[in-house]
Amino acid sequence: MTRRKTKNITGISRIEGFPVHDAYVAFICINCKELDTIYIGNKLIDPKEAYENALWKCEKCNFIHSKNTDIPFANWKKNFRKANSLQAQRFWRSFFLTSTENPDAFWKRCGACDRILPFHSFSKHIGWGPLERQMECRACKGAINAELNPKRTKQQLHESSVRRRIADILLADENEKIDFNDLFKRFGSKCFKTKKPLDINKRKTWTIDHILPSKYLYPLSVSNAALLSKEANDNKRDRLPSKFYTNNELIELAKITGADLTLLTSEQPIINPNIDVNKCVTRFLTVRERSDLIKRIYELKKMLVSYDLVDKLSEENKKLLGIKE
Repeated sequence: MTRRKTKNITGISRIEGFPVHDAYVAFICINCKELDTIYIGNKLIDPKEAYENALWKCEKCNFIHSKNTDIPFANWKKNFRKANSLQAQRFWRSFFLTSTENPDAFWKRCGACDRILPFHSFSKHIGWGPLERQMECRACKGAINAELNPKRTKQQLHESSVRRRIADILLADENEKIDFNDLFKRFGSKCFKTKKPLDINKRKTWTIDHILPSKYLYPLSVSNAALLSKEANDNKRDRLPSKFYTNNELIELAKITGADLTLLTSEQPIINPNIDVNKCVTRFLTVRERSDLIKRIYELKKMLVSYDLVDKLSEENKKLLGIKE
């Protein structure tokens, strides 16, 4: 599926000329003890395949790492160093296992600084290449985000968290109960984003995504629920659907759920126009005796003003909250 064209506004352009999602293996040459990397491509190799077929050549000393190569360790007995010895074969088997046994054993090339770095140097991004990692390393991503969000303070992050918490309280009785079997049937028992099969009985591996985030006062409903793997949902977080899905995916999502495509494709947050603000306010002010009522009212008023919902309040609630026209 094609993605929308995006304009680079960060001042950090992507390096062209190599596939940014492909994988590498890294190893220390057993002859010269220098670090080497070998390009693998878009399909990871397993330890057995590496052991049987690998011919990894050191770029510094040209030593070939293969199960058919003698071991160059002078401190080993001479007969142990022979490639066909039991000791050498077990060494080679473990050597290739170390570099290929798990996805996090592989390395990746950064599309912004051109370094080949370990798996954990990149943040997760479901569906991107065999390693499912972002194109830029964490260091470069930090520089990019500094340009995209130069004034994102701790206070702003706190306010965002507060809004999400308030929204969850406001919507507490608005969420519909989702029929899991129906959800899996509509989405073909697959993660909508990655298309990977999901097992309804393995509850920890999948989740129900608020397509339009609850942060903007959209309750969970049949038309606002998508089936995602846990990893894909973690990657989406509170992002708008237009910031996470491709155009084709948005169209397909609207067809499956009956959601409003205008809302799905919006690049800017649209507060739920159908929310019963007064009902939500009543629910929000149903507090425990030990709650900080002053703080609770302050946070609610700030959110109502920010979301331009004051006009939807009844005169009684405006007076109750001390909101003047």
